Amino acid sequence: MKRIWIFLSLLLLLLAGCMSESSRTSKANKKLGTRQNPIKMYFVPSLEAGKVVASGEAIAAALNKATGYHYKVAVPTSYAAVIEALGNYQADIAWLPTFAYVLAKQKYDARVRLMTVRNGLNKYRGQFVAARPDIKTLEDIQDKIVAYTDAASTSGYIYPSAILKNMNITPKDHVFAGGHPQALLAVYSGRADVACTYWSPPDSTGLPKDAREKLYSTHPDIFDKLRIIGFTDWIPNDTVTFRKSLPEELEQEVVKALYDFAQSSEGQATLKTLYDIDGLEHASDADYEIVRTTLKAMNMDPAQMLK
Repeated sequence: MKRIWIFLSLLLLLLAGCMSESSRTSKANKKLGTRQNPIKMYFVPSLEAGKVVASGEAIAAALNKATGYHYKVAVPTSYAAVIEALGNYQADIAWLPTFAYVLAKQKYDARVRLMTVRNGLNKYRGQFVAARPDIKTLEDIQDKIVAYTDAASTSGYIYPSAILKNMNITPKDHVFAGGHPQALLAVYSGRADVACTYWSPPDSTGLPKDAREKLYSTHPDIFDKLRIIGFTDWIPNDTVTFRKSLPEELEQEVVKALYDFAQSSEGQATLKTLYDIDGLEHASDADYEIVRTTLKAMNMDPAQMLK
């Protein structure tokens, strides 16, 4: 009899959990896209938050015009906060870096629908940069201070830290600067010895397109002072990701509107200002399997890397 009661208790708990999840989904989707329950679109704070918000609002306005739905834009203080927002239904859409998407997929079954394109490429690399003349190779990072961007940044932490681990290189310390420009400025000002940020090939004019470009207008000597000393492997580009259990018709409408927006002159200008994006292309989870394979080869579990 005792076993029966235990079984029934466990069954009731399971049913309650299912009902709770079902209720949360129903509540999140109720009148989604109306003024009362706008579609919530989150962006990561990889650049200055005010600029990201301004670009996000421009995207939201264009989507409102194309779909008739209402949108709300937010830029939380960390990549992890954006991931958790997808999991607890606070966010419906998130512009996520590569690793952040992989984690959101693993934890909350988030769904990638679009991938960014830059300079004609749907992939990029991470770079190690340094200012000190005695730091010329990755081996020189031993016992130095490293400025990473964010714990969920693929090029700004995950891949470079994996490389150092694989090479048995142990920095003296590390900091999370809060974004790519911030990590570079930590080295520029001498607060850190090495920064890890994104890198893309120079454009057709030869202009460098890595993270240093964002600081060129205020720090004209940035390319001379901060030298590249190494690269990571190639990484699939960042994503536009949707939370699970969104109404299918709504999701398809928004994906189409975003794709069309990215091909318009207004959209190209807005996306360029946002995250230096040239365009969007359709994507699926299979496009990011290479990231999981890389992490597995380095004995790194995504679920443990933000704890």
